[in-house]
Amino acid sequence: MDQELRESLSKELLELVAADEDLSKLALSPEMADLLVHHLDLVIEKNRVMNITRITSEHEALVLHIIDSLLLIAHDPRLLDPGSKLMDVGTGAGYPGIPLSVVSGCEAMLVDSVGKKVAAAQRFVDDLGLAAQITCLHARVEEVPAICPSRFDVVVARAVAQTNVLIEYAAPCLRKNGTLLVGKGNPSEDELHAALAAARICGLKESGHFEYELPRGLGHRTILCYRKAGSPRIKLPRQIGMAKRAPLGI
Repeated sequence: MDQELRESLSKELLELVAADEDLSKLALSPEMADLLVHHLDLVIEKNRVMNITRITSEHEALVLHIIDSLLLIAHDPRLLDPGSKLMDVGTGAGYPGIPLSVVSGCEAMLVDSVGKKVAAAQRFVDDLGLAAQITCLHARVEEVPAICPSRFDVVVARAVAQTNVLIEYAAPCLRKNGTLLVGKGNPSEDELHAALAAARICGLKESGHFEYELPRGLGHRTILCYRKAGSPRIKLPRQIGMAKRAPLGI
């Protein structure tokens, strides 16, 4: 990506954010926009040698990677600040964790079970100069509570698993009153009901449900929010793989 295209994409990103009533509350600076476009450039370049994203158009990626990531906190930017700890489950190329950390200044941990993706995310973090605030972890999410005894203020997940499974993953990683943010397309009523049942088992409560239309007709997003309100009724985390093999709430 040449410098002229980078500058054009940064301007485009700022315009997209400013045009949305909720996203405009994030106070995205030109420097932040430049950093997010630099990350996108690194991802697209890496994708030439490794399948890390199916999106190859820079203009679509602005929406489907960056805007889509920022929408997770658009309803309440106060969820993350420089003193917060964030965990991104199934980070892949670093979305949504890197954009959320850049915009909020929070400390973030990017977790993925695929070693090659974690190595790529670590390279992105290093190249962006963000190693002081973002760490990358190659692990199954069920292993995180043992590896990182301190708990997170916010856990995020985007296009990773069914919501009831994500609730089980997040519960032992969240501090009391911490928040799970799940980005979905159009979750079914069955998925939403299973999520509520799983939340009751895991000590979480639904705390928000927000609907957005992505710019340029690129899709619909539902943001589901759950707050850790109490203790789980069962011992968590369960054995690796149980959350998907025998999901709660069904």
